[in-house]
Amino acid sequence: MASTLWQLSSQVAMAALSILSVKFVATALSLELAGYYNSSYGYLQIFGILADFGLYAVSVREMSRSDRKEEILSALIFLRTIILTLSLGSAILFAWLLPQWRETPLPLGITFAALTPFFSLLSGTLRSVFQINYRLQYVFIAEVSQRILTTTMLGVIILFGIRGSTNESVFLYCTLIGGIGALLLLLLLYVFAHKFVTFHVRWNAHTMRHLLQSALPFGTAYLLLSFCRQFDMTLIALLRDDFQIQNAYYGFALRMGEMGFLIPTFLLNSILPVVSERQERGEDASSLLGKTFLLLLLLGTTAGLFAILWPRPLIALLTTREYLSTIDHPGADTALRLASVPMFLYGFILFSFYMALVHGEWKRLIATLAVSALFSVGSNLLLIPHLGFVGAATTAIIVQSFLVSLLLPATLKYAQPLFPPTAFVRWFVFSLLLAVGLWVSRPFLANDALTFLGLAVAGIALGVLLWITGLVRLLGALQRQSLGLGGKSEI
Repeated sequence: MASTLWQLSSQVAMAALSILSVKFVATALSLELAGYYNSSYGYLQIFGILADFGLYAVSVREMSRSDRKEEILSALIFLRTIILTLSLGSAILFAWLLPQWRETPLPLGITFAALTPFFSLLSGTLRSVFQINYRLQYVFIAEVSQRILTTTMLGVIILFGIRGSTNESVFLYCTLIGGIGALLLLLLLYVFAHKFVTFHVRWNAHTMRHLLQSALPFGTAYLLLSFCRQFDMTLIALLRDDFQIQNAYYGFALRMGEMGFLIPTFLLNSILPVVSERQERGEDASSLLGKTFLLLLLLGTTAGLFAILWPRPLIALLTTREYLSTIDHPGADTALRLASVPMFLYGFILFSFYMALVHGEWKRLIATLAVSALFSVGSNLLLIPHLGFVGAATTAIIVQSFLVSLLLPATLKYAQPLFPPTAFVRWFVFSLLLAVGLWVSRPFLANDALTFLGLAVAGIALGVLLWITGLVRLLGALQRQSLGLGGKSEI
């Protein structure tokens, strides 16, 4: 439970600082340069997933099982450094060779931005040390320190009075900041990790081969999933002459939507070692899975309702009014409203994804993801040239819905999360009351100050709704039962 709380605290703090960073970037850069900024990071996502290749999930599992943690960690760092260099080096090379981008600042922006996934993914390897030792407070310190540094560096631009800049040097400075922050994260985790394990980066052919073989199902599944949800910005950049404007609108909405993806990801990462260990020992994990599933349902519902009911005030608050829709064109608020459906569905896809891998159902998972990835790319190739980011967002809705309909029913048969039928009644009441509250309050969010106040009130209201619907008690009972402390009568 403590690990989950530390991860959630870290992600909430980082999300809050990320929101501030988005505001600074959107304010400092012109619409066109902001589009290049979003395109740089969007392009690198696929290569980042390829570079990860499922090694984080494997590192947590292998290190939690093994008494040779130093050997495994040393081999993992060496292996990941090689893969990172090859993958991100290829990404940079392709960016400089593509004729569509030769007369733009995008290739240099991608080169600078590549430092962020390089150092971040190396940090992810060290993160597994704290995961298996249940000492995620160190990760909290490192991640929040990183985000404070990057947010402060971006804030300096605003303090200097830079607004809507068309200077490419400001754009390059913004892309480089992420890499500086990721380097700080790596250094802090390196220092903290030595409190728990001593390691030296070195070649170990046998261990590296074993890790690659173990990571193959994870890496393939991760890569296919990324084609389903993270390749559309790159396709926009390849298929549209106005890609920088399209990705300016779409990119910031996706950054907000990504928060609806990251928190479920880290929540599932926190239970992955426990579920794997219990499965190997033949112990029951149904209460833990029930609590996790219910949390994912609540997180997805909350994120989706805010995105669909408050898109305009949220975009105005987190970027500038230049990004809002007009009669002439759809803007970032349209993109955020469309992203509300994937935001709701992400948790269920990830739950199915992780459970399939834990239970050895990876063949069915990969087959489903392969079909979805092909459909996603094909649909985007048809829709993006005519509809821009609206076509990409529409494809995302169709693909995510397809994935949930295929993966979740099968997952619930073998994962079998335990929660009472009344949980869905409580969730429905919670969702209905939240939706009504957000709908009624929309007309009052006339400016940024009122929107900020509305978010503060909404945060308090969420806590009240969770309490009065009995969801707090239910989650507590599931947690106690998962720990073997009783609580069956309460659920």
